[in-house]
Amino acid sequence: MYRSEINRAIDRAVAFFHTCRFPLPPFAYWSPEAWACRGEEYHEIRSMRLGWDVTDFGSGNFPATGRTIFTLRNGSVHRAGVGKTYAHKAMFLREGQRSPIHFHQRKMEDIVNQGGGNILITLWRADATDAQSPDPFTLQVDGCARRITSGATLRLTPGESVCIVPRTYHQFWAEEGAGATLSVEVSSVCDDLTDNFWLHPHERFPGIVEDEPARYCLCHEYPAAACILTSTSDAEA
Repeated sequence: MYRSEINRAIDRAVAFFHTCRFPLPPFAYWSPEAWACRGEEYHEIRSMRLGWDVTDFGSGNFPATGRTIFTLRNGSVHRAGVGKTYAHKAMFLREGQRSPIHFHQRKMEDIVNQGGGNILITLWRADATDAQSPDPFTLQVDGCARRITSGATLRLTPGESVCIVPRTYHQFWAEEGAGATLSVEVSSVCDDLTDNFWLHPHERFPGIVEDEPARYCLCHEYPAAACILTSTSDAEA
């Protein structure tokens, strides 16, 4: 990806979240220079990879295959029982911009349409060989058990949600012609390094071409903590 694409994607997400009256925490707006002054008290943000996550999954075609995500909360699968046992993400879904087809071995997640247009989500169960099973299955849609045909596409209008259990292949996007969408993910702890299983090969964190200066740090780009403690008043700067 190009840094210019990442900068523009985050700018668009910030503007859209504002339109949806979905405020982000102050660190969402800090520049790399501001992050260089932050101390050890921000260890959780750095270690849990909170913050911005922009990816084209190695596709080279961000408008068609990509995600702009802000991770608000997360825990660690390596420290069970310590810290948070859940994750919370906000996603800016552009019309027609899809995620690759994938499942999670451990993570259970609710995909919630928090406002804007409609979310379309196509679903399959994974079989014992990790292929897409042709068999129907049951998922909870807003607490109602729904029988799903393999490969069926659900439409989630604003306020609706679906619970995706582990080993359920899914691909979702904002419906074309209905507008961009604020998608919120509420889940068990998210491990994007080891718990994404792609139907076809993809790269979760692709390389970046630095064609312009970064205006934001991505969640895997934070500089090491400064050797100072940041006061409350400084943190609000």
